[in-house]
Formats: sequence, structure tokens, C-alpha cells
Amino acid sequence: MDFDLLVHEAWPAYEQRVHDGWVLRYAGGVTKRANSVLPLGRPADLDGSIGAAERFYRERGQRCVFSLGPGAAPELDEELEKRGYELVDPTVIMAGGGAPGSEPAGSPVRIEDRPWKGWLETWWAVDGRYGSGLADAERICTGVPAWYGAYEEDGVALAVGRAVPQGDTLGIYCMATLPEARRRGLARTVLRGLVRHAGTNSAYLVTTAPNRAAQALYRGEGFEIAGRYHYRVR
Repeated sequence: MDFDLLVHEAWPAYEQRVHDGWVLRYAGGVTKRANSVLPLGRPADLDGSIGAAERFYRERGQRCVFSLGPGAAPELDEELEKRGYELVDPTVIMAGGGAPGSEPAGSPVRIEDRPWKGWLETWWAVDGRYGSGLADAERICTGVPAWYGAYEEDGVALAVGRAVPQGDTLGIYCMATLPEARRRGLARTVLRGLVRHAGTNSAYLVTTAPNRAAQALYRGEGFEIAGRYHYRVR
């Protein structure tokens, strides 16, 4: 699977510009994934392409960020390091067969075609690292068709997730559980509910490399590391 493109398409920046095969992405500064260069292949002019990327983000008041995954030219990482770009947020891509076990009795997962207020509030409470950027985050989420799942109690979404159908596979994003509801298996319940709803035999997700707890949970659901990427920021 081409994970570079799958992740790019599942988390779409609302402003994109193609330069010499690279995709320059901007979405209000919310998440590096949607506000970074996706460097697919080798440009004809590496120095010129880096300069064009730096101007693109400088004009928008953002730091220049490169997402370096399997499709990036190997020499680009070395060149960016020489230019003082810091390596941040090493991330693993995990893929699996999408065949979850049974959900606990009495724990249905609510699934909708669009995020509702409670879903957004829970996700942002856990992953809202971007201050007032919720509107931009919602715009990114809804940029492609997706399903939004939540485990609710008394009308409160305690755990949420987002699933993006992409051909023969399913992208899992926005997995988040409120701190007071953790260690109850609710993330597992949401994950299983989304995969079952999609009816897929293949799924993937991304999580930060240091997050061993999340990786253990996903490994228990049949996911294994299938790729990696990281960012360079200056």
C-alpha cells in the first residue's frame, strides 16, 4: 500500500499546491500532517524546491515542515538536517486484517457520517493541541467521506474515532479517550465498531513511535508496524 498517499488523502489540507512533484499543504496550522510538504519523489531542482516550500509557509506565517515517509528521496532527509531542520514526531504506520473480536455486551458504538458536537468536543479535549483551531480541524476531517464513531454514556462521548474508506482499505484516525474513561477498553470497542461498520478486510492507522501503549492495543487487534515517517521542522 502507498501509505504516503493514503494518509495524505485521508487527512486533506484544504489548500494544496504542487511544485515539481511535491505537494505543499496548508490548513490553518492545525496538525503538521495537513501543514507540511509531502515530498513525493526527487524534484528536478532540490534546492529550488526547498526554497519554494520555505516561501510558501513563510507567506502563511508558518514554520516550514516536511513529512518524510516511504516516498521521500533518501537524500532529502540528510539535506534538511544540514540546513538545520529538526527531526520531530517519529510515527509508525500499523496495518492489519481488520477482523476485530466481539464487542462487550451492552456497549454499542454510535456511528454517523459527520462529526457531531459531542464527538468533536471529546476529540478536541484529548487532541486539541492547536488552541482555537477546532473549525480548521473539523474542515480537515470533513474534507473526505468518513464515519465517526463514539462510545457514549449519559449522552457524553467517552471515546471516539474516525474511519475513512479508501478503496480496499480503511484508514483509522482521531482515536481519543477522555482521561477519566481510560483503561476500560473503550478505544478497542470504538475501533472494532468502526471496522465492523466498514465491513473491510484491511485497515491501517498511525500513532507516534513513543506511544507503546497504543501500539500494544492495536497489535492486540491484529495490527503490525508496516511503515514509518517523521517530520523535519525549521
